[in-house]
Amino acid sequence: MAPASVKPNSAGAATSTATVSAVSSSKVPPIARPLAGEPEEVASNINYHAQFSPHFSPFKFEPEQAYFATAESVRDRLIQQWNETYVHYHKEDPKQTYYLSMEYLQGRALTNAIGNLDIQDAYGEALNQLGHQLEDIVEQEKDAALGNGGLGRLASCFLDSMATLNLPAWGYGLRYRYGLFKQRITKEGQEEIAEDWLEKFSPWEIVRHDVVFPVRFFGRVEVNPDGSRKWVGGDIVQALAYDVPIPGYKTKNTISLRLWEARASSDDFNLFLFNDGQYESASQLHSGAQQICAVLYPGDATENGKLLRLKQQFFLCSASLQDIILRFKERKNENGSWKWSEFSSKVAVQLNDTHPTLAIPELMRLLLDNEGLGWDEAWDVTTRTVAYTNHTVLPEALEKWSQSVMWKLLPRHMEIIEEIDKRFITMIRTTRTDLESKLPSMCILDNNPQKPVVRMANLCVVSSHKVNGVAQLHSDILKAELFADYVSIWPKKFQNKTNGITPRRWLRFCSPELSNIITKWLKTDQWVTNLDLLVGLREFAENADFQAEWSSAKMANKQRLAQYILRETGVSIDPNSLFDIQVKRIHEYKRQLLNILGAIYRYKKLKEMSTEERKKTTPRTIMFGGKAFATYTNAKRIVKLVNDVGTVVNTDPEVNSYLKVVFVPNYNVSVAEMLIPGSELSQHISTAGMEASGTSNMKFALNGCLIIGTLDGANVEIREEIGEENFFLFGATADEVPRLRKERENGLFKPDPRFEEAKMYIRSGAFGSYDYNPLLESLEGNSGYGRGDYFLVGHDFPSYMDAQERADEAYKDRKRWLKMSILSTAGSGKFSSDRTISQYAKEIWNIEECRVP
Repeated sequence: MAPASVKPNSAGAATSTATVSAVSSSKVPPIARPLAGEPEEVASNINYHAQFSPHFSPFKFEPEQAYFATAESVRDRLIQQWNETYVHYHKEDPKQTYYLSMEYLQGRALTNAIGNLDIQDAYGEALNQLGHQLEDIVEQEKDAALGNGGLGRLASCFLDSMATLNLPAWGYGLRYRYGLFKQRITKEGQEEIAEDWLEKFSPWEIVRHDVVFPVRFFGRVEVNPDGSRKWVGGDIVQALAYDVPIPGYKTKNTISLRLWEARASSDDFNLFLFNDGQYESASQLHSGAQQICAVLYPGDATENGKLLRLKQQFFLCSASLQDIILRFKERKNENGSWKWSEFSSKVAVQLNDTHPTLAIPELMRLLLDNEGLGWDEAWDVTTRTVAYTNHTVLPEALEKWSQSVMWKLLPRHMEIIEEIDKRFITMIRTTRTDLESKLPSMCILDNNPQKPVVRMANLCVVSSHKVNGVAQLHSDILKAELFADYVSIWPKKFQNKTNGITPRRWLRFCSPELSNIITKWLKTDQWVTNLDLLVGLREFAENADFQAEWSSAKMANKQRLAQYILRETGVSIDPNSLFDIQVKRIHEYKRQLLNILGAIYRYKKLKEMSTEERKKTTPRTIMFGGKAFATYTNAKRIVKLVNDVGTVVNTDPEVNSYLKVVFVPNYNVSVAEMLIPGSELSQHISTAGMEASGTSNMKFALNGCLIIGTLDGANVEIREEIGEENFFLFGATADEVPRLRKERENGLFKPDPRFEEAKMYIRSGAFGSYDYNPLLESLEGNSGYGRGDYFLVGHDFPSYMDAQERADEAYKDRKRWLKMSILSTAGSGKFSSDRTISQYAKEIWNIEECRVP
């Protein structure tokens, strides 16, 4: 543990905060007050947990101990609301949505919980009485490592909205021990180390020892004399439930995120082998079970890696569906008799991307083999229950699983998938002969003898009652291209649900200064749950007093960010420079490479200018953040290049007061809560047609940050909402991309001289001796694997640089920039996840508010 900081006391002598805290906490009586509201009562309840729910040696009340005691004090209140919500749902028996996702990026729970419960002032005062500052205590919490990027953050925003809208819904996920990885930046570039979020424990989760389900792998299928089938043998692991409470904003409704952990039972430990010295063999199933929830997205280059990923996906689906069926039966038994035909009027299952696709054959298996339904009835129940959200058109993310791996791990499910496919093909051949020639691409099983696979997206589309994309452009591409043939069979199956973000975490709590100004000028704080009210800011966009307050709030956020950057990276940045930020997963289609090439060109030009010319430029701090997948070589090269450029630029006395390049390590939700409010320009520059939606663009726009971007994903709708003149647009459009790639293949591309200059500058060795040729070669040539600039960096470079010049000019005019910034926030109302979830509830799930009285 870090030593307690030392502060002078009134007498001038130094006392440690640990001593101060211990003294302070001894003055506050330790009394259990789980529903405390007043600061004195809250302080007593925190002190009660410090003493009677101890996790550390006694007599210590340093920030870490104070955090755990504070979290458990808040949890008391959450448990009360949680239990009331659970009982209310049980009594009312509403239709309920179950959201299945491989990822959740929750961020810190403490700020969110006390904010949603509206008790942050009481907790701030209580901690003062105990000798601590709320801000310091919040810093002790580690982000839950349950996700990677936008997919997981979206799922978490959705849970927040479900609770705030009082909807009967909850989430299912996996309790990853080490998450994806913690990112460390060294001279070699990105280094991956295991996340330590569970190293001590998480005070927010409650283990449910009574909620345990068996999950089988491998084995064989037995055919009974009556023709029914049963999956037997193989390995069985136990799925144990851990529940995390999700409170709504200023409402009693508190829903669950149920996370599954894999365990083997004591029966699976072979004492005989252990005593014989065969320790590994004795606990084989135990170590196998531990692997299932060890890491998010384990490497799948090997057969073992593929099996483990598939195990993870099936483990989530099987445990969750067994739980859902049990809950359905429990409620029905208590509220009268029930029929399977009623299942889909009480249960909605939403698949967040293709990872939980196995929920489809698993629900069929449970209904056929365990509940004794016939095929037609089971299929009717399944197809009316399950809906699917598609998040990508990238081929590598539309999962295809090897048939041999599937047969090995899940033999009964492969039989069911074969039958679904067979019946689908028969339906096409009998009712849609015009589509028969399309069957090779439409069917679920691709039986190509070289590489037979199961196409998970096709299975989802055939089996779900609704399929949705996540931005208007993305949904249009799905309907016109990816799933066009299915649309002709089921036109009403396909919908758009433009993503959203929770205004609580992404403005109200992460930027209190800006939030307070918005509330003051709108004369209401109702915008926190009705984001459309932000449109009222438009009338103040040119008001000098409003602009001054807006500017000072943005500056406070920039200064806070500058302190954070100095602390984390050692780089000093100027809060008066333009803060330009790109944070997201590092991927070639997201084009961090375009951004850093632009920065390199800017640096080269600054080097060539006279001192007087430099003074006329707009000083800029360019920040990057994001993780490159551990085996994604080119993405890791991009991370290295950004850091190498930063090392040179930031130490160059000629230009470093006009340009800084910073890579912010280990990007996560808590880092985003610092970066996003402090940003002024953010880059959403993916190749058009490749980003399904994006949600960080919405977070930046909501915080009054201007966007430089392509017409891709939700950028299209953001630009419509905030006004074209408040968006720096560049680049090819989605419908031009295929033609441009074709022209490139035919050798017709003429590179812009600025683009060539930036690449030459890297090759000159200006940024060190690392060999960047493989990265640069991906932008060169006309075709071939890893060549031919598939993501059109070269094509879009000139228009990108022109857009950057427009941003530089606009920033020089403070009044104009502030007006644009205000209009950006004012136009963000549509992008609330409350709106998105209301649409899911009405148009896909058919669920209604079930408010706890």
